Amino acid sequence: MLRGLTTVTFLADDMAAARAWYTAVFEAEPYFVRDGAYLEWRTGDYQHELGLLNARFAPHPPAGAPSGAIVYWAVDDVEAAYRRLLGLGATEHDKPTERGPGYVTASVTDPFGNILGVMYNQHYLDIVGCGRALA
Repeated sequence: MLRGLTTVTFLADDMAAARAWYTAVFEAEPYFVRDGAYLEWRTGDYQHELGLLNARFAPHPPAGAPSGAIVYWAVDDVEAAYRRLLGLGATEHDKPTERGPGYVTASVTDPFGNILGVMYNQHYLDIVGCGRALA
């Protein structure tokens, strides 16, 4: 039985650059480090985990194109989060778009070829007890 999202793992060829970029994104150093091989951060309301695996250790190294999966992280302001990620060196993947009442998404391609999504999600807010309406 699937119980929920745990660790999301992205691949990177340049672990030092990936560490610096995601440290800026999360405004925190990784809590778990295996030098040159793996980094992991815990972030957000439920301390979700993002791991970065050195691509040379991956079972199937990436072909250089972004992956097909998009992992969305909850944010309060999609436009601001999207602009911040672009300012940190990501490139546009999908501009902020309202997907329905209470749901706005956007995504970027990080400097390492992974797609990183941000989402305002009313259901997420209802679950954590915030219940804020979309501004």
